[in-house]
Amino acid sequence: MRLGLRVFFGFFLIAGLSAVLLLKVFLAEVKPSVREVMEDLMVDTANLLAEVAAEELTTSGVSPDGRLAAQLQRYAQREVDVVIWGVRKQSLDLRIYVTNAAGRVVLDSGQPSAVGQDYSQWRDVALTLRGDYGARSSRAYGADDRSTVLVVAAPVMKDGARLGVVSVAKPVASVQRFIDRAERRVFWAGAALLAASLIVGVAVTLWLVASVRKLRRYAQQAQAGQAIAPPDMPGELGELAVAMDDMRRRLEGREQLEHDVRALTHELKSPLAALRASGELLRDELPAADRQRFAAQVLDQTARLQTLVERVLALSQLEAQVGLGERQRLALADWADTQLEPQTPRLAQKALRIVWTVREDVAVDADAALLELAFGNLLVNAIDFAPAGSTLELAVSTTPTTVRLTLRDHGPGVPPAAFAQLGKRFFSTARPGSLVKGSGLGLAIARRVAELHGGRLAFEAVEPGLKVSLILPR
Repeated sequence: MRLGLRVFFGFFLIAGLSAVLLLKVFLAEVKPSVREVMEDLMVDTANLLAEVAAEELTTSGVSPDGRLAAQLQRYAQREVDVVIWGVRKQSLDLRIYVTNAAGRVVLDSGQPSAVGQDYSQWRDVALTLRGDYGARSSRAYGADDRSTVLVVAAPVMKDGARLGVVSVAKPVASVQRFIDRAERRVFWAGAALLAASLIVGVAVTLWLVASVRKLRRYAQQAQAGQAIAPPDMPGELGELAVAMDDMRRRLEGREQLEHDVRALTHELKSPLAALRASGELLRDELPAADRQRFAAQVLDQTARLQTLVERVLALSQLEAQVGLGERQRLALADWADTQLEPQTPRLAQKALRIVWTVREDVAVDADAALLELAFGNLLVNAIDFAPAGSTLELAVSTTPTTVRLTLRDHGPGVPPAAFAQLGKRFFSTARPGSLVKGSGLGLAIARRVAELHGGRLAFEAVEPGLKVSLILPR
């Protein structure tokens, strides 16, 4: 099961169980709470009526024809039509009966009347006559025997003596509408809370899954060798992304170091082997011509080693450099002409001609020393690969945002499969007419110089040869 589904189902289970439990608790408390409030009001009503009935019960005794009976009859006949918090009330539901000190009913507002019946064993009457709080709940009288009636009693007192009991009865069904409404409101509020919790759960799950997918995508791209910035995320996930990026950099640095050491070792083997062989031969007695040839080979291989070391050091310094040195305003075409002068002997040796194909008058702000290093390496590469008697084409062109210094040779070019590797250190193809390869550091140096200037090194396959462009921002 996917991470998102696991998180969502876990959140759904927790939120769902919590909501169900809370709903059960609230719904279980609604009805008892309403009954408690109703009982509290009925206690007040019973005590008020006990005071009203005290005088009549003392003087002449309560009777169906007395003043209290008439008042209760008028109460039962009153018309009422009120809306209480959205619930309509159209009837008066209190039943009031009075019992004497013996527990016999002397007055009853209900129908059928219970006057004359012995209620002395009913809990409301018996407990009240005994001096305790009297209350009971029982099945409803009359036709609605499925409902419950709550009865609360209060003693009728005169000079400390208990003359009787006034009991107030009210069917719970009369407030059932309020209970039902409260339960519906609690239910829908709980359902809304559950829905909101699920929406929040979905949002949190989507955010978490999206963050984890960002980390996974970053890890996959890093594994594929792509140098990208870590995803920007808050909290612990952001710290994890930064830690992963640091780990990637450390691993890449170690892998790059191992690769460079292997490549450098390979590059050093050939000149060292040639030097050793020439040195061993020079120890013997040789004709002057052979001695001269081996001495020249020693010098050539020494120069090759020196160039290799210098380029490795230059590239290491460039890769450690984070910015440019002193910038100068350079007229690029004229500046390129001056860079050709040191290469005149090598150009003449191979009978190479320089041809300008495009020469726009444009200037750039650049680090002259670094630009000279890059262009010098590009020239050396082009001369090495150009056939004798061919031409090297130079061009300085512009776009609205860039300046392009292009150098083209008419050599064998580079296979399309190798284009992605051009500009990487220690990658090179064989020189024309031999199996000898260069170090590949020249293009790597040129590419790094372009990057430090905010530009790039571009390659284009042409027939014949290879076109290399140093692209700089204007």
